[in-house]
Amino acid sequence: METLFRYYAFSLGFTAVCLGLGAWYGYASTGTITGMLSVLWIVIVLSILEVSLSFDNAVVNATVLREMDPVWQQRFLTIGILIAVFGMRIIFPIAIVAIAADVGPVEAVSLSLNDPEEYERIVEGAHIGIAGFGGAFLAMVGLVFFFDHDKDVHWIGVLERAINKFSNVPAVEIGLVLTLVYFVSTALPAAEKITFLTAAILGLVTYIAVHALGAIIEQREARKKAAGEIVRSGLGGFLYLEVLDASFSFDGVIGAFALSNNMIIIALGLSVGAMFVRSMTIHLVRQGTLAQYRYLEHGAFWAIIVLGIIMLLSARYHIPETITGLIGALLIGVSFWWSVRYNRRHPEDAMHSAD
Repeated sequence: METLFRYYAFSLGFTAVCLGLGAWYGYASTGTITGMLSVLWIVIVLSILEVSLSFDNAVVNATVLREMDPVWQQRFLTIGILIAVFGMRIIFPIAIVAIAADVGPVEAVSLSLNDPEEYERIVEGAHIGIAGFGGAFLAMVGLVFFFDHDKDVHWIGVLERAINKFSNVPAVEIGLVLTLVYFVSTALPAAEKITFLTAAILGLVTYIAVHALGAIIEQREARKKAAGEIVRSGLGGFLYLEVLDASFSFDGVIGAFALSNNMIIIALGLSVGAMFVRSMTIHLVRQGTLAQYRYLEHGAFWAIIVLGIIMLLSARYHIPETITGLIGALLIGVSFWWSVRYNRRHPEDAMHSAD
């Protein structure tokens, strides 16, 4: 219990600070205990929603992070969390408003505080582009995991083995994502179709560019150190994780407006979730949890594929964030239970993984 508390102590302290700020802001802005409790409740619900949506993010972060060198691991867990909290949960919504409304950042902040309804309308108006970019990027992340010819551990055996047979086909993942993007675009009005397609293509290009940069850095470091292959280490891995975290954040930021259109309340609630992602990532990496539970990664990457598809479909259909979170939690929960069952049936493999 003490070991577990060590991983989450900072996040719990950060949560207490955010709740305290939420209570103070609620009372200062409304002047009533009822208003304070209302704001505090929204912050708590937003925190829970963000944590539930972010567990698969933590698993995937840990998958990449465990293969990075210690220096860049620490940079992601320090600099990276600042980008996640302040960049995606605070600056990102303001940037959307500034670009969409063609105003400066100061005006965008003023709009969020003085005219929250208009602020919400502008942010939600940018949803088509966000859905295209984030959905395409996340779908690629999930598909690449399963279209790997070196992958020899399968959870949903029939399906994953069938997918693996096509792993040597060049760019098969890109073809699948583009096909899905095209079919979703046919259901959109003409005015929104070009925005959606452009954003989705940019999502694919970003995924390819980040991985290309990672590959270049990888080769350079391998030649310099001559110490074996270094996977997603250095700047390439850091950038990949930052874009990945940003893609995960899109649905939480947009979905938060279902509960509040106040920027301060949204930032407090979502920041708590971002901090718990950091704690969960550290826990998974330090404890070697992914090695102990062989199907946990599979559940997370299936959840990512589902999230990517839902984000793409959300350009046309409203899909509550609660459903997204439940599906992700269900897939990860079942994969965890399946891993426990496997360890009980094959204790020798479980002991080898623990070592």
